[in-house]
Amino acid sequence: MVDRKLTGAHYGLRDWAMQRATAVIMLIYTVVLVAFLLLLPKEYAAWQAFFDQTWVKVFTQLSFTALFLHAWVGIRDLWMDYIKPFGVRLFLQVATIVWLVGCLIYSVKVIWG
Repeated sequence: MVDRKLTGAHYGLRDWAMQRATAVIMLIYTVVLVAFLLLLPKEYAAWQAFFDQTWVKVFTQLSFTALFLHAWVGIRDLWMDYIKPFGVRLFLQVATIVWLVGCLIYSVKVIWG
């Protein structure tokens, strides 16, 4: 029989990799977006045409999804490290999930709507 430790998250490498991967996606998006916005004419029509392109919408949605995953890993670790009562921690984690899923749904509506 294997003894299992029932306390702590023990996500370690997976969390580290997720934080780095999502950070790289957000960094690339930010650099590309800033570069394009500096090169575009300062007219509403040009910006609208830029953001109407499918690749920009996909890249933007991917970046928002990365942002929400990045936030989830960080906030989940914060709740697990500093909130000791199980019921309070569970409530905060569920509230965070509901909030981030709501933000994801809203981002889809805004970007693709």
